[in-house]
Amino acid sequence: MHIVGIGDDGVEGMTAQARRVLESADVLLGPESCATLLPASLAERLETTANLEELCDRIEAAGPRRLVVLASGDPLFYGTARYVCGRLGKDRFEVVPHVSSMQLAFARVKESWEEAFLANLSGQSIERVVDKIRGSETVGLFTSEQWPPSAVARTLLDEGIDYFQAYVCENLGSPDERVTQGSLADIAAEAFGPLNVMILVRRARAADTPGHVGSRLFGNPDECFLQSRPKRGLLTPCEVRSLALAELGLHAGSVVWDVGAGSGSVSLEAARIAHAGLVHAIEMDPDDHRLITANAERFGVSNLKAVLGKAPEAWKGLPDPDAIYVGGSGRDVAMLVEEAWKRLKAGGRLVTACNSIENLAAVHAILRARSGNAAYWMVNIARGIEQMDRIRFEALNPTFLIAATKPA
Repeated sequence: MHIVGIGDDGVEGMTAQARRVLESADVLLGPESCATLLPASLAERLETTANLEELCDRIEAAGPRRLVVLASGDPLFYGTARYVCGRLGKDRFEVVPHVSSMQLAFARVKESWEEAFLANLSGQSIERVVDKIRGSETVGLFTSEQWPPSAVARTLLDEGIDYFQAYVCENLGSPDERVTQGSLADIAAEAFGPLNVMILVRRARAADTPGHVGSRLFGNPDECFLQSRPKRGLLTPCEVRSLALAELGLHAGSVVWDVGAGSGSVSLEAARIAHAGLVHAIEMDPDDHRLITANAERFGVSNLKAVLGKAPEAWKGLPDPDAIYVGGSGRDVAMLVEEAWKRLKAGGRLVTACNSIENLAAVHAILRARSGNAAYWMVNIARGIEQMDRIRFEALNPTFLIAATKPA
């Protein structure tokens, strides 16, 4: 049994093989929208189905008739074939694909879509995907009646996302095909037909704008923080950050050091927990140092001091801490842990997150010799991403988390 893809250009746009399959059918099953795409000789064989569940029931009840299923675009791109094969079994079907409208849209704007974030706004709102759009280089959206391109553009602009070139591809493959390009402000002022795909391409060297200030005490989404490009992604992920902050054992009056603070996500949330204490965010990169200050202002944190300088020299004049967090992406992690341990108060906690086995081994050797209760975790996190009508899990890089208490 065949499942055949068909585009807005109808039978004329199909391959010779696909046309032969259609012409050999006793019955065609497909949505009502396919009727206008077929010549009269084939349209009279079409039996329309309202949904995929009904389609499967009709296939099961077909008997000896030669049946062909019609599907829009590529039947395996979040389409009919995946559902039907999953329910009735792959071995019963042959799939004859057509170019999907998403693929055709990217071809029209001459952009690669292999790493694009794709979403279908039918049945969900733009708010559910806005933070994923915020950090993406390229985006493909199936718009909907509720979320046409103009509404999508206005929402993104309201969220401070104005750094995409936008394309709206209408009626792809049909004689009245149209591609409109412009800024999001341009698209917000236009009206478009119902059959369209919206493509967003980030302008070169455009920086992210952060999302709304997080309301959580800690574990705020990564998108809430100002981050620098191209170093975006080096921020401690919120899941690892939450574990690290828990292991620091902070109290309201804690004095905290965040060594190698980056854009300051750990130190900022530590300052919210230790609201009557003081947090020193130590960072040697001037751009990141400015980001720490800017993030502190965004979150309204006043007990965080950004210290510009290279450790350990930068902490010479600082008060001894109750807790220390050492970032683990550099080669000097073991040296920094060893030097920081000397300044840590008795009973204090030191936590580091390493991203290499070499750093893990070096830090392990130091802490095992100095503390009787060092603990270790390998943190593997995969975040669920809504991609079209399915959930895809995107793995973060594994992190080795190490924590130890300094004995009296």
